[in-house]
Amino acid sequence: MKVKFYATFREIVGKKEIEVHGVKNVGELIDYLSEKYSPQIKKELLERGRKEIDGMILVNGHNILHLNGLETELRDEDVVHIFPPAGGGNAGC
Repeated sequence: MKVKFYATFREIVGKKEIEVHGVKNVGELIDYLSEKYSPQIKKELLERGRKEIDGMILVNGHNILHLNGLETELRDEDVVHIFPPAGGGNAGC
């Protein structure tokens, strides 16, 4: 499958896009990326180590929050887009 990275994840991975094979679901993909590139990926995507996504992951244009979350199945022909958590704003408001 193709995995496309945006914003800070491009910096972490050092590429805009990679090919990944052999992962069965989004959770396994996050584990793979964290092991191969940087644990920072998992830290930023999984909110405080819980099983909730803090960022956005799209599989074939569909947000995994509207699919099966981390258990969303992946196939070799899929395209996955990974966005870091939104930042900024003013906490004083």
